[in-house]
Amino acid sequence: MDMNRVRGSFPALAGDQLKVYFDNAGGSQTLGTVVERIRDYLLNTNVQLGASYTTSKQSTDRYNEGYAAAAAYIGASRDEIVLGASTTQLFRNVAYALSLEEQDELIVSAIDHEANIAPWVDLAERQKLILKWWKPNSEALDAKTNPKLVASDLTAMLTDKTRLVACTHTSNVLGTIHDIKAISSTVHARNPKTLVCVDGVAYAPHRKIDVKDLGVDFYSFSWYKVYGPHISILYASPLAQSMLKSLGHFFNPHKTLENKLGLAGSSYELVHGIPAVVQYLEGGETPMWDAIIAQERELQEMLLGWLNSRKGVTVWGEGSADVRLRVPTISFTVDGWGSRELVEAVERDSCFGFRWGSFYSARLADEVLRLGDQGVVRVSMVHYNTVDEVRRFIEALERVLDSRK
Repeated sequence: MDMNRVRGSFPALAGDQLKVYFDNAGGSQTLGTVVERIRDYLLNTNVQLGASYTTSKQSTDRYNEGYAAAAAYIGASRDEIVLGASTTQLFRNVAYALSLEEQDELIVSAIDHEANIAPWVDLAERQKLILKWWKPNSEALDAKTNPKLVASDLTAMLTDKTRLVACTHTSNVLGTIHDIKAISSTVHARNPKTLVCVDGVAYAPHRKIDVKDLGVDFYSFSWYKVYGPHISILYASPLAQSMLKSLGHFFNPHKTLENKLGLAGSSYELVHGIPAVVQYLEGGETPMWDAIIAQERELQEMLLGWLNSRKGVTVWGEGSADVRLRVPTISFTVDGWGSRELVEAVERDSCFGFRWGSFYSARLADEVLRLGDQGVVRVSMVHYNTVDEVRRFIEALERVLDSRK
């Protein structure tokens, strides 16, 4: 990977900037080409869609281009996606559009971001459904530090009354990749009409997504964590769409997912920025994914190698640097240090932007990992980070930890 070209694509990384961005799971830096498209839209075509005058036609074409690019990127059709403010909002919209029968069952992962938990807890309360918590197998060898969602654990939970299974593709705390294709197959083999709803936010910056290959019914992620604008995408399968009522105005069409759940939430200028993300990741002679994975392998091998060798450090999530098993969102705690205390100590004498906390995965941190109020230290990297940045971070961390010896 040509790191000069990669880093030159992101204005925030250009020149002599001193900050090292290791909080990418909270939001990546934005491609310069995305910024340019947003600016151009606002300056030249910032009008309402659907009118007959020339500028409105141009604006409508740009909006449709953005939708088409977003759909193609995940292997879906234009009618199967909706773009909106956030994954949190889009899942809430789904929960308000679903109408189930009393005593139907929902299975919800206990290790997810709250965006893929709260809507289903609320739905269960409103419609008098049975809510089942999917907790990782406590008998697994590394269950204490790396709780994983495994398809076989669902077998005893699924019944003829199961209507939805919600889980994460990759935990935004643990970084561990779950086998969503196996999970979907297991669910649909038991009941073809059970919906599988997946939060792909923490996975999407690191891997190519094909919703049809995964076999999911709902899949959502946020473009602002994939080098783009602050807007999110939701896919819904034909089966899922058939079970959704429309939240739109009565006089509008109700055929597509956007008709049903969009609620005018697709900011026009941000939609226009999405094709630039797709072009960056897939528009060259060869897509960037192999190079991205290779770069991230180096980053996580270096950081995990040091963390695993350091006495008193616990890595939460997959301990291996195998890219088939995890992404470079790496969380840890250190004996004798509060997570907040450690982050602030490193920040005082360095330029690293990283975080402490539970990152909206409060149930995971509190009920599964039992970590307390300060949660973990999280270092979340993407392909524009460098091996030298990781090396310097390790040195900064060592200085702080060694100061207490």
